[in-house]
Amino acid sequence: MPAANPVLDVTLFLLFLLILTGAAVLAGRYLAAVFSGSIIRAPFSRIEHALFRLVGTSPEKEESWQGYARDLLLFNALGFLVLFFILILQGILPLNPGQIPGFSPFDALNIAVSFVTNTNWQLYSGEASASYLTQVLGFTVQNFLSAATGLCVAIAVMRGLTRKMTDRIGNFWVDMIRAVLYVLLPLACIAAFVLLSQGVIQNFDPSLKTAGYGGTGSQTIAMGPVASQEAIKELGTNGGGFFNANSAHPYENPTSFSNLFEIFLILLIPAALPFTFGILSGQKRQGWALYATMMMLFVASLGILYAAELSGNPALGLQYVPGVSMEGKEVRFGLSGTLLFSTSTTAAACGAVDAMHDSLTPLGGLVPMFLILLGEVVFGGVGSGFATMIAFVIVAVFIAGLMIGRTPEYLARKVEIFEMKMALITILVPGILVLIFVGIAAVFEGGLLGIFNPGPHGLSEIVYAFASMANNNGSAFAGLNAALPFYSLAGTVVMVVGRYVPAIAMLALAGTMARKKTIPPGPGTLPTSSPSFVLWLIAIILIVGALTFFPLFAMGPIAEHFALAGGI
Repeated sequence: MPAANPVLDVTLFLLFLLILTGAAVLAGRYLAAVFSGSIIRAPFSRIEHALFRLVGTSPEKEESWQGYARDLLLFNALGFLVLFFILILQGILPLNPGQIPGFSPFDALNIAVSFVTNTNWQLYSGEASASYLTQVLGFTVQNFLSAATGLCVAIAVMRGLTRKMTDRIGNFWVDMIRAVLYVLLPLACIAAFVLLSQGVIQNFDPSLKTAGYGGTGSQTIAMGPVASQEAIKELGTNGGGFFNANSAHPYENPTSFSNLFEIFLILLIPAALPFTFGILSGQKRQGWALYATMMMLFVASLGILYAAELSGNPALGLQYVPGVSMEGKEVRFGLSGTLLFSTSTTAAACGAVDAMHDSLTPLGGLVPMFLILLGEVVFGGVGSGFATMIAFVIVAVFIAGLMIGRTPEYLARKVEIFEMKMALITILVPGILVLIFVGIAAVFEGGLLGIFNPGPHGLSEIVYAFASMANNNGSAFAGLNAALPFYSLAGTVVMVVGRYVPAIAMLALAGTMARKKTIPPGPGTLPTSSPSFVLWLIAIILIVGALTFFPLFAMGPIAEHFALAGGI
C-alpha cells in the first residue's frame, strides 16, 4: 500500500471534517443545555445535588469574576497537592506490581503542575516510571479535572459576554460538577468502550516477560489500564500518554479506525464550543463565524503540512531519492492519518502524538510549532482555546473601531480600555514567556546541555518545548533533553503562568463585560458574524503570530530548510 495517495487523502480529510462539523453542532447544543441547567435529569440530578451539598453551594449562589477565579485557583491548588504526594509516595502505595519507586520532589513538582494545568508535559516514561495507582488516581483524575477547569473558564466567558447589568458570571463549583458529571465522564466512558473494541488494553496485570524477537533474549511487555486513560486523554485535550510512545504505541492506538476516532475526540469539544456560544448568546451566526475562523486556519495548516511531507526531505531530493517523508511516522496510519493527527493535536492544544514531530521536515515541523504559538486558537484546548479566540475577537473589534473612528463594540457592548488590556494579557503572556525562556536557554549552560542537535534544529527544539509548555500543549520535539533541572524548573514556571494568567484575565474581561448595558446597533456597527469579519479576524491572528515569532522561525525551521535544500 503506498504511503500517500493525494486524492484519497483529501477525500478522507473532507469526510472527517464534515463528520466533525455535524457532531460539533450537536455537541454544542448539548453543552448549552448542560450549562444552562435545562437538561438536568435523574439519576444524575441526585448525584449533582449531593455534590452541591458536599461543597456547600447551589446553582443560585453565583459569583463575581473574582470569586470564580479564587475558587478555580483553590481547586487547582488542592489537585496539585494531591497529585504531588501521590507521585512522591508512589513506591509505598498499592497497585504497583512493578515496585516502581516514587518520584523525586523536583520531578514530582514538574509532573504535578503539568497535569493540573492540562499541559501533560512528560519528562518521564509512563510505563517505566508510573505505577497503576499513579496512572489511575493521579493522572486520569487530573485529566478530567484540568479539562473541566478549562471548560468552566469558557462557559464563564460566554456568560460574561451575553449577560448585562450584573457582576455574576456563574458558580465555579456548579460548572465543575456539571462539566465532569454530564459532559466528560459519560463521553469518556463511551469512548473507552470504543477503544476497547479496537484492541486498546485495560487491565491491572503485571508486565509480561516473553521471548525477544526471533526467539533470542527476552523482552518485557507493559500492561495497564490504558483505555480508561486514553479516552479522557484525547477528549480532554490532555495528551499525556500511558506509554512513552504515546498514541504511536499499538496498545494506545492499534488501528486506523482508532486513530481517526482519537483525532475526533481531540477536536470534538473545542469544535463544539463556538456553537454553544452561538446558542447562549442568542445569535447562532456568531458561533458559525468563530467556527469558520478556526476551520479555515485548520484546513490551511493541514494543507501546508501535507504538502511539506509529501514533497519529502530536501536533502534526500539532492541525492535523487524523491518520495514522501515517512521518517518518524507509523506506516499503519500512512501520511494522511499521521498528519491529520499532528495538525489536530497542536491546533487543539492536546499534545498526544502518533508520530515523532521532531522527525518532520523543517517546513512540516514549522506548522505544528506555529499552531501552538498562535495561542491555541485554532480550536484550542477544551475551553482555554475558545477563551483565547475571544481575546483575539476583542482585539480585532478594537482595531477595526479605531480604523473607522467609532467606539468598538462586541455583542452590543462597548469594548473599552480594560477589556483591551485583559485581551492583550491573554494573547501576549504565553508568547512573552516563550521569548524570554528561549533566550535564556540559548545562552545559559543549563539550557545548552539539553541540545542534542546543534544549529537551527536545536533552536527549533527549544522553541517548540517552551511554546508547548506555555500554551498547555505538552507535545515535544523529542530530541531535546527536557529532564534536565533547567528545563524542569523553567517549564514548571512557564506552565503555571501560561495557564492561569490568561485564564484570570479572561474571567476579568467576562466580569466587566457582564456589568455593561447593551447599546442598540447603529449604521457604523461592525457586524461580527459576517464573512468580512472572519477574514479580518484571521488576519489579526496571523499578524500577531508572525510579528511575534517570525525571527525564531527564520533562525530555526526556515534556516534548516534552506540548509538542507542547499546540501549543508
